[in-house]
Amino acid sequence: MVGEVRIYIEGGGDGPDTKQPLREGFSQFLSPLRDLARRRRLDWNPIICGGRQAAFDAFKTALKSHPNALNVLLVDAEAPVTRTPWQHLEEGDGWQSPGASDDQCHLMVQAMEAWLIADVDALKRYYGQKFNANPIPKIHDVETVPKDTLSSALKDATRQTQKGEYHKIRHGPAILARLDVTKVRKRAQHCDRLFTKLGQLMTENT
Repeated sequence: MVGEVRIYIEGGGDGPDTKQPLREGFSQFLSPLRDLARRRRLDWNPIICGGRQAAFDAFKTALKSHPNALNVLLVDAEAPVTRTPWQHLEEGDGWQSPGASDDQCHLMVQAMEAWLIADVDALKRYYGQKFNANPIPKIHDVETVPKDTLSSALKDATRQTQKGEYHKIRHGPAILARLDVTKVRKRAQHCDRLFTKLGQLMTENT
């Protein structure tokens, strides 16, 4: 029986003033899971860690310091994913699973920006006039878009807007909070996997 869900998330920079907005953005995007946790009487705690190594280190520590929690790691894949999550991270980062299952390891493929371009309507609402959707890749499977292309497409699409070109820390959290989860899950299978697996784990362990 677990009493808490702890999700260790890459991103948010180094300070509390930049980490807190990302925490709020993820809390909103993951609200279906948050609401399920509350129904199962589980504490819900998304933890914004800054860099990816810091997220992995915090996750490893949590497995020992919070053994009765459902500890989950969420980081960018940085590249296409063709293997299991832990195999992918071992190949790309040299990280071996610290005794955690693949159900506790989740990837934003190839980066969080894939989730953002999966809902162009949310981008339009956030940036307003002069948002140009043309540079955004039209491909259905957003996980096939290379990480560098994701960033450059968002910058090109937003350069003429009042908010200015896309900035991960300044703009990412607010866009994340506005995304239609259903749209993103349909276009990003690893995002769908995150919702499916965590939902199963919470249900099975309470």
